[in-house]
Amino acid sequence: MRQQLIAMLKLQEAMNSKVHPQWRKQDFAWYRAIWVECAELLDHHGWKWWKRQNPDIDQIVLELVDIWHFGLSALLVETDSLEAIAERIESDLSSPKDNGDFTLDLEAFTLYTLTHKQFDCIRFKRLMDGVEMDFASLYTGYVGKNVLNFFRQDHGYKDGTYHKLWGNKEDNEHLVDIVATLDVTAASFSEDLYERMQVVYTEHCK
Repeated sequence: MRQQLIAMLKLQEAMNSKVHPQWRKQDFAWYRAIWVECAELLDHHGWKWWKRQNPDIDQIVLELVDIWHFGLSALLVETDSLEAIAERIESDLSSPKDNGDFTLDLEAFTLYTLTHKQFDCIRFKRLMDGVEMDFASLYTGYVGKNVLNFFRQDHGYKDGTYHKLWGNKEDNEHLVDIVATLDVTAASFSEDLYERMQVVYTEHCK
């Protein structure tokens, strides 16, 4: 787990630097991005008592992965030591289970985020437990989304020349298909994924 955490932290550092070379000095409101994602997550879970709603677990997992991106960024601002951050996260992820009510756990996580303007990994772990999301799923989902974000930036996302539709499927769908063909435990997983995305993108969009 420690090495995979460090790998994710390096990927997040690289992504943030690509968006803004001096991102650590910009004082970005990572906490705000987190609580907005929490609101979107709640919509996928369901909260309207006046209509029938069933939790969309797949979408909840995707929202948790997005929150993880911002959470890692918030932690990276606090210290330059990736080892120290990874050690702290590893300890936090081995902590509590959910309390049995996902919405209450989500509200507790959101309240902490708004009150302290920080990322709380322990409360985040409760949310993972609430949808039976393990660390392997978090790692795979994170690396996949991070590499896709990099790919988008490299292929014209900012200037509007990027094709989100690769043939008749969106890039997110291609991402799932490609990940299924790779060894997610390999040290070269992120590089392998990017290379394969390049091949598929070229086949459909060039």
